[in-house]
Amino acid sequence: MAPTDLPDTLRLSLLDRSRTRVGESHAAAIEGTLVRAERADALGFHRYWTAEHHSVPGIASGSPPLLVAAAAARTTRIRLGSGGVMLAHHRPLVVAEQFAMLEAMHPGRIDLGVGRSLGFTAPVREALGVTDYGTDAFARDITAVLDFLHGRGPVTSLPVVEDPPPVFVLATGRGLEVAARAGLPVVVGGPRLLADPTPLDRYRETFRPSDATPEPYVVVSLEVMVADSIEDARGLLLPEAWAMAESRETGVFGPLRSPAEILDRRFRPQQLRRMEDWMAGALHGEAGKVAGELAALVERTGADEIMASTSTFDRDDLARADTALAELLRR
Repeated sequence: MAPTDLPDTLRLSLLDRSRTRVGESHAAAIEGTLVRAERADALGFHRYWTAEHHSVPGIASGSPPLLVAAAAARTTRIRLGSGGVMLAHHRPLVVAEQFAMLEAMHPGRIDLGVGRSLGFTAPVREALGVTDYGTDAFARDITAVLDFLHGRGPVTSLPVVEDPPPVFVLATGRGLEVAARAGLPVVVGGPRLLADPTPLDRYRETFRPSDATPEPYVVVSLEVMVADSIEDARGLLLPEAWAMAESRETGVFGPLRSPAEILDRRFRPQQLRRMEDWMAGALHGEAGKVAGELAALVERTGADEIMASTSTFDRDDLARADTALAELLRR
């Protein structure tokens, strides 16, 4: 495989977190997610997932099922799903009912991604009513969701659908073990895991085939930004990099600010270091460079699919970045 050649079988998908912008309403942020879903559908992306976050100023949506339903009504082909539903906050029967309903309304287009995050801050965790949720509880809830979806639960989950939506595990560490035992596909991210794919190797070695997933399947999620140059890509990534760096100091993950506003600040060395560290974990630059880095990432991790979580302050910039990313598979 040439340095910039991507495998013919590789799938490209998008994760949209309904990021808010300074001066923009939450309703506008949610509409931006839906417009982006329409564009992703037209561009040929394989999946478009939304996320669950609660009481985070920089993220407008805490309800993936509702947002998936709205996006599915405005698209025709692309798969829609959650990245993911946090099982600590929901009863397995209710999760199964919600996603079976989505599948009944939009057959063959719905995914259920599940995770076990408890919330961004202690007050949020207390408001959600769960402050402790270990791997064993997560594994039990995944099994319960699967049982309800496939008609094996102690009560019947309705509606009954012929082909229940596939379940993906948002996994790190022991979550990969849970997914391997259950025979489920995984979604992974984070610089440490992507730099050392040994846990992914163990996932594949210990994977127990299931009817829904006969072979291991790995989705790698990370920031990807395709632009005319590295400098342009860094400028587009700057608002997200600053939001991450600022949140480490304030404990608040805030709305995206414009690059001009951010560059008008005087950064402390620690802030610069945090932004650079975040930038280093993102694949960014002109198309050939990003394609080569994606090819290397796929070769290193064995990824079957890349799910880009790109965001920008300006939505027109985001539209151009999505188009450029989609074109990588056509090179």
